[in-house]
Parts: sequence; structure tokens; C-alpha cells
Amino acid sequence: MSSWRLLNRTWCLWPSRPIAIIEMIGGSYVSASPHLSYKRFLDGLGKKGFAIHAWSYLPTLDHQAQANEAWKDLRKCREKLQSRISNQISVIRIGHSLGCKLHLLAPDRGRNCQSFVALSFNNYTAENSIPMFSEIGQRLGIDNEFRPSPNETIKLISQKYFQPKNLIIKFKEDNLDESQKLLISLKRRECEDFSHSLEINGDHLTPVSLGIRQKLLRKWSNNNSKQKSIEILVQKITDWCLKESRSQFIQN
Repeated sequence: MSSWRLLNRTWCLWPSRPIAIIEMIGGSYVSASPHLSYKRFLDGLGKKGFAIHAWSYLPTLDHQAQANEAWKDLRKCREKLQSRISNQISVIRIGHSLGCKLHLLAPDRGRNCQSFVALSFNNYTAENSIPMFSEIGQRLGIDNEFRPSPNETIKLISQKYFQPKNLIIKFKEDNLDESQKLLISLKRRECEDFSHSLEINGDHLTPVSLGIRQKLLRKWSNNNSKQKSIEILVQKITDWCLKESRSQFIQN
């Protein structure tokens, strides 16, 4: 197994013969070190033969600006890897929670990837995401909403996002999930759409590593159950990505 390396703000895991590139953007406050906060999940995908590019960030109010930054950084890593192996390989984008939104707002609107996997899509307002933020913002006279806002985000997805192949994964015990809203907005598009949803066992933090979950939830999780959930998630994503790759090969 190869080791992680940091290129600018992107943590990279490069197998000797990658079958595809996964570009990962995680959720708020767990993505400063994604190679650690999503370690089991990303290492599991790495063992399947995927090259992993996981963007590191701290959230701001300007989600569009961060989406642009992520897209540029991930593109640089993609070009570096493809130059190294002298081959053009498929790119799959994966987002978790806020990371889904950042991928969906990418400047290329999903054109330059084979497919997109959305885990626990979340598009809350700043007030719902950050307790008392709206009140504090009003008192200080500062902007107190994300850019674009949740309503603007849904509108942009329906009108500007062009990737037809999207896998929307919802976890059964996830009270923060808004995957249905995402699926509806994708189906409203005028372009051809092959999006579909999948529900599996778990909660909003299922993709996140055990140690991070303990700190956030302040309780222990069943280690064996947690590991099994991640293994199932990795296999579901792998099967879908390979199926899409074969479909693309036949079409070409």
C-alpha cells in the first residue's frame, strides 16, 4: 500500500497502477486533515486500486469561492498523476455533506469527471449549521448566510450542473440528510439524467473515522459494526464506479 503525500492542499494516495482517480471533498470541520478523518473509508478505496485526491479545507461562508479553489487544486493533482503514469484515467468525484455542495458548484459543473457520488448531501442555511450565527451576524452587521444560499444552490444545480451520472447515498439514521432535495433538483434538469439513489445502514458520520466520531458524538461506537458499514460503503461505490467505467468503454 502506498503512503499519503500532501500536494498544496490536497492529500494524495497513489497506487502503482490506479484504475481511476477519486476526488474527495469531505464535510465541515472534519476535512482539515481528510487523510485522517476519512482514513478507513479512503484507505478502503485505495486498496481497491483507486488513486485518492482528498482536498483539505476549513469552511467559510463563501462556498462558491471554496468550490473554485477545490476544483483548481484537484485539477493540478490530476494532471500531475496523469503525467506521471503517462495515461488518461477516469475521474470520480465524491462529496460528503458540505463536500457534495462544493463539488456540485465546481466551475466545470461536473463536465470533467466520469460520475459523482454524493454522501449525506447537506444544504442547510448558516443559521441551521452554526447555532446563533444569524443573531450574532446581525448584531455585528456582517453577512450571515452562505454564498450561494441553499435556495440559490438548488437553482444552480437544476440549471447549471451537467453531469448525468450521479449516485446519491443516504444513510438510514441520518437526520441531517437532504438527499431527496438533491435528487429532485437533478431530475428537474433539461439535460439527460441517469441519477439514482441508494439507502444503506449508517448515520451522517458513517464515512468518518472512529476517533473523530468519538470526539464529535462524545460516545463510543461499535468498532466491528462501524468497520462493516465502511466496507459496505466502499464496495457499493466501487461496484457502481466500475459499472459506469464499463458502460463508458462500450459506448466509446
